[in-house]
Amino acid sequence: MLQPDQPLAERLRPSRLDDLIGQEHLSGPEGIIRKTLATGAIPSMIFWGPPGVGKTTMANIIANEIKRPFFTLSAISAGVKDIRDVIDQAKRTGRAVLFIDEIHRFNKSQQDALLGAVEKGTLTLIGATTENPSFEVNAALLSRCQVYTLQPLSQDSLKQLVQSALKKDEQLRRRSVEVKEYGALFNISGGDARKLLNLIELVVDAVPDPVIITDKVVTDAAQKRIAIYDKSGEQHYDIISAFIKSIRGSDPNAAVYYLARMIEGGEDVKFIARRMLILASEDIGNANPTALVLASSTFQAVNVIGYPEARIILSQCATYLACSAKSNASYEAIDAALAAVRQTGDLPVPMAIRNAPTKLMKEMGYGEGYQYAHAYKNNFAEMEFLPDALRGKKFFDPGANAREEEMRVHLRKLWKEKYGY
Repeated sequence: MLQPDQPLAERLRPSRLDDLIGQEHLSGPEGIIRKTLATGAIPSMIFWGPPGVGKTTMANIIANEIKRPFFTLSAISAGVKDIRDVIDQAKRTGRAVLFIDEIHRFNKSQQDALLGAVEKGTLTLIGATTENPSFEVNAALLSRCQVYTLQPLSQDSLKQLVQSALKKDEQLRRRSVEVKEYGALFNISGGDARKLLNLIELVVDAVPDPVIITDKVVTDAAQKRIAIYDKSGEQHYDIISAFIKSIRGSDPNAAVYYLARMIEGGEDVKFIARRMLILASEDIGNANPTALVLASSTFQAVNVIGYPEARIILSQCATYLACSAKSNASYEAIDAALAAVRQTGDLPVPMAIRNAPTKLMKEMGYGEGYQYAHAYKNNFAEMEFLPDALRGKKFFDPGANAREEEMRVHLRKLWKEKYGY
């Protein structure tokens, strides 16, 4: 039973899918969660999305609708013993649902402890995470779960949430509250429903009746916007975006500043290192292949070292990447090739470069006419490797930098005018 001193967000937490605001792609008439609930066959699943978008609420709704024993663990405080205790209870009570908040914080042994029960159906696992489960949940457990992505609430949904709170919450109804401006509410909450409702409550508690909510009133009540860095809110995305764009823009000063913002805010070292690893290939590539080597070494090193010393390794990598020559030629090449594959479908591979492991395939002409490059001068034999429909198509265009210019010159010598290098 809800207590009057509970936060507004908790008092308003819906228990039915029809009362959930937002996430229509999951909870709407055609949503997968609604359809799954209708069948009663609930798979293990992981909800992935930023804070305050309904991950815990969705889990509670599922448990309420299917009428099964429901257990909750927080990965921050629970260990293997807690998991085994829940599994023992589930064996006694029958098929149960286990909700694990922040499942990405479980280490490999803790995640492995869940495998048997999930695989046998003793437990239906519902995990919630703000981090990409592909990186933070081990493959064996992930393969047994459906992953559903939850999005930050739109301004329309947030506005609907505020209006619903003023209409439904008994404590708010006792007050004279009118919302005239939503800008500061949206800006400070950053798409986080829980933060929005708690902010409403903060404003109402700070202002005597009648409560006229304006941007100034909200800002004054909140005193200041979220401090230096909120790794679970809007600034998480703004700061990492600024960090990556500063490196891409060859500004080591801005890069190390935004890196400091993330470090000071307690950002996960793996998250920062992983983004630099991607950038090393996407934005530098063959202009400086060493960048990918250093970024990969950085990712491995910070996993071993951790804070506070990891800050030095991250800084070394960030400044090196920022000072490096840039090229997105490889990135554009694979995207152009993917577009061609999607447009042209499964084109036949030229017979000369097909594999011919059997006598029949050799008789059919597989591999006939193949020229082994190393048997020719300069280890090169000019022949066609692309399907006939794409003959002469250029996907890779070396960038305008010293290293890739060497590639361009080399390719021009080999292929003459064929690809226009």
